Amino acid sequence: MTVASRVKDHVKSADLRSDGNLPDAVNGHVQAILVEAIERARANGRSTVRPYDLPVIR
Repeated sequence: MTVASRVKDHVKSADLRSDGNLPDAVNGHVQAILVEAIERARANGRSTVRPYDLPVIR
């Protein structure tokens, strides 16, 4: 779902290195976020997932 090279480039832009497993971990988080957003859209009777369906992340 996420592009590994973009994840690594983003970390590199902060002058840090990334572990080889980081892209997979980020992908897992993105999938979990989208599952929640999809559930919220369905619960509200919509077939379109909107930005405000995304859970708040602190």
